[in-house]
Amino acid sequence: MAKSRHYYIRKTHRYLGLVLGIQFLMWTISGLYFSWSDIDEIHGDFQHRHPPHLTSNVKLVSPDSFLQKLEFPLDSIHTLQLVSVLGKPVYSLQYYAGSALKRALVDAGTGQERDWISREEAIGMAAESFIGDPKVKRVEFLMNTDRHHEYREKPLPAWAISFDHPTNTTVYVSSEIGKVESFRNDKWRLFDFLWMGHTMDYKGRDDFNNWLLRIFSAFGLVTILSGFVLFWVTRRRRRREW
Repeated sequence: MAKSRHYYIRKTHRYLGLVLGIQFLMWTISGLYFSWSDIDEIHGDFQHRHPPHLTSNVKLVSPDSFLQKLEFPLDSIHTLQLVSVLGKPVYSLQYYAGSALKRALVDAGTGQERDWISREEAIGMAAESFIGDPKVKRVEFLMNTDRHHEYREKPLPAWAISFDHPTNTTVYVSSEIGKVESFRNDKWRLFDFLWMGHTMDYKGRDDFNNWLLRIFSAFGLVTILSGFVLFWVTRRRRRREW
């Protein structure tokens, strides 16, 4: 006995739903978390205290006094910023020497190139930017990170200062740029995990145009359309039987 179109549509809808159901559930759970969460808490903004600004009477030397005295000959400037390292003015310079991007920290009061941010300075900068007075739990120096690290695609090397706090916050300080780069807490880590499932980028988490996501999205559309077709076919069949 020949099987009806209704049979094949039902089978297609059933197996597509079985294959895609787990991913649909992941999309729903992550979407709920994203929409019901305070993004400021995820970013750690409620913990972030901005250190005092440099005063207007701070004594600064002109960048001309050190640009030609760098360790590597300067070809062009990428960025030049005035930053505060524990209240002291410092020029944070990124420049090209040939085709290589170099970095330098220069004492803005003397024009002398200085060392990278030390462990003690990084701890002080992290504590200065953190609301409250939590104890330091762990300090790490990062030379490299993988594509799943919570500090991925950020300036390296960097100091990771973890605090003994209910949020398990880690503050990342770039040693060569001289700035606090990121706050990472448990809410951010959960957000990051759900974001990976939402984008289906299981290699680097942030590629929203990967082929796995495209394929599942296309199959999801087919599943929804087959459900509408199944509803219409069964409706017409029941009307004929009636």
